[in-house]
Amino acid sequence: MTYYIVKVAVTAVLVVLKQEVSKRSSFVGAVLASVPLTSVLAMLWLYIDTGNVDKVGALASNVFWLVLPSLALFIALPVLLAHGVNFYLSFAGSIGITSICYLVMVAVLRYYGVQL
Repeated sequence: MTYYIVKVAVTAVLVVLKQEVSKRSSFVGAVLASVPLTSVLAMLWLYIDTGNVDKVGALASNVFWLVLPSLALFIALPVLLAHGVNFYLSFAGSIGITSICYLVMVAVLRYYGVQL
């Protein structure tokens, strides 16, 4: 149980730290946010839990393919905000657009025989 508490605490502290830095400098916050911290932590915890490099490799490969549609959020959100759309509506719309992009990407990858 202690191990899970440590995993949650380390992950939470890093996410909150990233957000706090962003309050002071949007550039430094963006640099920290662009680092795939969640993916890196997921791969680290997976390896520590399983010791299985094949699982870590598969996770890294799947993350690669799914990063592309996730970029839609970072395009849609500032565009919607720049057009005066309410933040929460812009945020929800961006998440919706990103979700659609995920579905399209998974369908395209399946069509070309890439298994996630």
